[in-house]
Amino acid sequence: MTSHGRWSPAAERGQTRDPAATVNRHAAVLRDLHRPGAPLVLPNVWDCSSAYAMVAAGLPAVATSSAAIADSLGYRDGEAAPVGQMLDAVARIAAAVGVPVTADLERGYQMSPAELVERLAATGAAGCNLEDSDPGTGELVDAGRQADFLAAVRAAARERGLDLVLNARIDTHLRSAGDAVSVLDDTIRRARRYREAGADCVYPIGLSRLPAIAEVVAAAEAPVNILARGGAEPGRLAALGVARVSFGPYLYRAARDHLDELIAGYLADAEPAPRQSTESIDEGESR
Repeated sequence: MTSHGRWSPAAERGQTRDPAATVNRHAAVLRDLHRPGAPLVLPNVWDCSSAYAMVAAGLPAVATSSAAIADSLGYRDGEAAPVGQMLDAVARIAAAVGVPVTADLERGYQMSPAELVERLAATGAAGCNLEDSDPGTGELVDAGRQADFLAAVRAAARERGLDLVLNARIDTHLRSAGDAVSVLDDTIRRARRYREAGADCVYPIGLSRLPAIAEVVAAAEAPVNILARGGAEPGRLAALGVARVSFGPYLYRAARDHLDELIAGYLADAEPAPRQSTESIDEGESR
């Protein structure tokens, strides 16, 4: 594997003589953790400190959030962060923890499948999310085109002896304007097509109604990842047969909200108390 110092300094530092062996070992563990009915719970992280917290809590794997990392770097979500900075963050996290790491790579930051695979492996990550909407336009990508992209990523990985875990995000519930039935049908069609293209897991983000989740789980023919929101807790999702539960940027936003509250409290406490007039002080002392 070539040197990637110009792409990601942290990836350069984390490289080993045989990165494929490390990636594949972690990928095998990560893939095995996708168990329908006993889901892999992945509160998404954005830096080494948040990754340490997940490992300290006993979680067997770590997932990044592109939205959280981008915001922490001063960029908006949607591939606005330079890909080198995003990969650098992933590489630091992967080097800091001894468990498998899966990276949120949006739609690949316009990298070719070969470049995506090589640069991802250089970070030490064992897998990634790849979504099927265009970050620039917000529009859904044609299902056939996305399936071809996933198949090309899988082929590029195999060519390099890498068994990356691919999580195919399906954005139909974020981007489609159709009725609920047609959107759900499209979700299932895409899930099956992406699985055939080489995805290990499918991720219909935005799907929150429990009956619809159960229908996708039954029909997708693949392990299903669900975003925990809208009152759907991991326990209830497990009962539906979900194999992976993500939290997106929720923890990052909660931490930011808490930070804002702390700062507001400090500033309020730092405000000087109203000064008493000399006359009122004299009257108080004479009593």
